[in-house]
Amino acid sequence: MRILVSNDDGINAKGIAKLAELAKQFGEVVVVAPAHQCSAMSAKITICQNMELKKAAFPVEGVEAYSLDGTPADCVKVALEYLLKEKPDYVFSGMNFGYNTSIETCYSGTVAAAMEGLMKGIPAIAFSTDFVDDYGTADKYGKEVVEKIFAQKPLCGEIWNVNFPSCSPEDCKGILWDRKLARHQYYADAYNEKGKTEEGILIQLEGQPVKEAMEGSDIEALLNGYVSVGKIRNTVFG
Repeated sequence: MRILVSNDDGINAKGIAKLAELAKQFGEVVVVAPAHQCSAMSAKITICQNMELKKAAFPVEGVEAYSLDGTPADCVKVALEYLLKEKPDYVFSGMNFGYNTSIETCYSGTVAAAMEGLMKGIPAIAFSTDFVDDYGTADKYGKEVVEKIFAQKPLCGEIWNVNFPSCSPEDCKGILWDRKLARHQYYADAYNEKGKTEEGILIQLEGQPVKEAMEGSDIEALLNGYVSVGKIRNTVFG
């Protein structure tokens, strides 16, 4: 199996190395990721300007890696239309630093990279964790999740969306499938003043995690210590 791995946190993010390690258990892996942090860029692409594509040092042995001075969607487009000689069997995106749940997936560069694969006819999975550097729960459950996804018929017009809870592997209660996107944000919007300028004020978005979630949703699963696995539909496909 050939797997293309990308993300939105950038080529040097710890999460993409963890995802490449996971993907490597299933076959040949090529990484193409943004040269810089590109979170919340959604499906933005670069037009009318050059992008630098270059070989990148990567901490996972046997994985060919490239950085691109572009967005997550750019990375998948360039990989599929320019770089790779053979079409990959899957696109993996992530492992994102911060959950991608609910309506917030509309902003996600992680989800957009996976969707770009889908739009090119390649099944895709988006992977995310909480804002923690501990990937123990992902290490414990990641292979099982991927194996079960691979055992199913590839989705038509949808990607898989996988979120690992912030709890320890010992405290994780297992995997919940078919989680619906919550109709509210996980990180409730909170804009705070950070200073003043000569003509205005400086504000910054600092989202606050919610405490409750709708029943059967991705957020509910995470709040209760479960791995959340669900699907996100691209409306272009109906």
